[in-house]
Amino acid sequence: MEHLLRTVRAFDGVLELAPAEGSAFPEIAWGDHFFYYAPDGRVPRREQPYATCVTKDYPGDTRSGLDAPDRSRLNIRVGRAEFTALTGEDPRAEPLPRDHTATDTLLPHPVYRARGWVAITNPGERTTATAVRLLRAAHEAAAERAHRRDGGRR
Repeated sequence: MEHLLRTVRAFDGVLELAPAEGSAFPEIAWGDHFFYYAPDGRVPRREQPYATCVTKDYPGDTRSGLDAPDRSRLNIRVGRAEFTALTGEDPRAEPLPRDHTATDTLLPHPVYRARGWVAITNPGERTTATAVRLLRAAHEAAAERAHRRDGGRR
């Protein structure tokens, strides 16, 4: 996962929030990573991160078994069309049964699939190249949204 984090950190205009123990962020977020397109260094007001790396189960999001040792999950906003291309499913359709504990496997996000998110628990050899491509595309899409919101001023 560290290789993927370093890759995203190198994107132009990226802002990484990585709440640490004792920070002002909620304890549940400590140890996780949230990526935004924000060349001014400020978290966008009306924009969610385009990618996250979570290291533990969250309330309502426990199917990946992230509380087990040495598990983390990369989550990427890919949008409806790419979600369908990757999974063969409409993100808003009833989810198919999945083993969300599977590792190094691209899957619909267990909670945010309807919003066009995919997830990879413990990315590895099979999924790293795809993850990098999707992270780059998600970053570029976030930059384009920011550009449109700012009326082309960036």
